[in-house]
Amino acid sequence: MAGFSSTPIHISIFLLSLCILSLSSLSWSSSRSNLERQNDDYEKWVSWNVENHKKKTSTTWETKQGMVTAGHRKRSGRSVVDSKLRRADLRTVRMCVSQDGSCDFASIREAIDSIPVNNTRRTILDIKPGLYREKIVVPLAKPFITFMGDSQNPPTITGNDTASTIGDDGRPLTTFHSATVAVNSDYFVAINVIFENTVPHVTGTLAEQAVALRISGNKAAFYNCTFYGYQDTLYDHKGLHYFKNCFIQGSVDFIFGYGRSLYETCYLNSVATKVASMTAQKRTNSSLSSGFSFKDSVVTGSGLLYLGRAWGDRSRVIFSYTFMDKVVLSQGWNDWGDQNRERYVNILGQFIEALLECLVSI
Repeated sequence: MAGFSSTPIHISIFLLSLCILSLSSLSWSSSRSNLERQNDDYEKWVSWNVENHKKKTSTTWETKQGMVTAGHRKRSGRSVVDSKLRRADLRTVRMCVSQDGSCDFASIREAIDSIPVNNTRRTILDIKPGLYREKIVVPLAKPFITFMGDSQNPPTITGNDTASTIGDDGRPLTTFHSATVAVNSDYFVAINVIFENTVPHVTGTLAEQAVALRISGNKAAFYNCTFYGYQDTLYDHKGLHYFKNCFIQGSVDFIFGYGRSLYETCYLNSVATKVASMTAQKRTNSSLSSGFSFKDSVVTGSGLLYLGRAWGDRSRVIFSYTFMDKVVLSQGWNDWGDQNRERYVNILGQFIEALLECLVSI
C-alpha cells in the first residue's frame, strides 16, 4: 500500500481493532422495533445512531490514550500490545524476489526456504512485479514473514488447484490443500499482493473448491491485497486476522472458515451467475470467539447473494456501515438446510433492499 512505512504500528492497530467482534451481543430485536417506526422517526433514529457512534468512538479513543499515557508514566517505556512482535520488527531483514534474475531469489518459494526455522526477525520479501505461478506454503515454524509488493504494479501469485486435484500421494488435495498460497505461521503480513486461483465454479460440480489463499496462522494482516477466485476464494481458517483496503472476489462461499477477523474498507465482489452465498462462517458453539466483522465496506457484483450461510450452528457475521448493492437477497442469510440454526446464527445487518447502506448500532 502506498505510503505504508510502519508495520509495527499498523499491526498494533489491527490487534486493538479486533475487539469489534465482541460486540455481537447487540439486540437485534431492538433494531427490528426501530425499523417499524414512521419515516420521520427512522431519520431521527439513524441520526442518533451515527452521533452516538461518534461519541462512543471519541470517548473510547480518549480513554485508551489516557491508559497508554498512564502506562508510559508508570513504566517509563513504550506500551506494547505484543512484545514478541515488537522485538521481531526491531530486527528487520529484507530480501528481493524477481523472476528476471536481478534479485536475491528468482521465486518466492526459494526465498521462504532460505529463512531459518524458528525465525525471530521480521523478514520482508520485496516481490517485484510479475506473474508468479507457484504453490506456496509458509511453514508453521517460520513466523514474521511479510510479502511486500509494488502498490502501482502488484505481483500476482496464481494457481489452479482444486479439492479434487490429485496430489503427489495419489489422493485428492481436499479444499484445505487446494490453496495457491497457504500460510501456517503467525505474524504474517501481505501488502500490495494479488492472490489468485483461476479455476471457475461450474454449477452442479463436486469437489471444485479452489482456494486462492488460506490463512491458518494467528495475528496476520493484509493491506491493499486482492483475492481472485470463484468457489472458496479466501479460506479464513483460524486465528486473529485483519484485512484493510482489500478486494475479494468469488462466486460461492468466497470468504469462509473459523477465523476471528475484521474486514475494514474492503470491496466484496460477487461473480455468481445464480443464487450464491458470500460467507460461510463455522463457529460451532457459543463459547468460541470466532466470527467475521465487515466495517465500512461494499458488497456488489452479479447474481443473487446471501450475506452468508450458516456453516456452523453458531455462525457469526456482522456488517456495520457497509453498502450493499441490489445483488443482496432480502432474506439476508441461509440456514444451510438446518432450521434450528435460525435460533442461534448471528448474521446482522439492516435495511436489505435494492440499494442501501447497512447500519448496525455499535
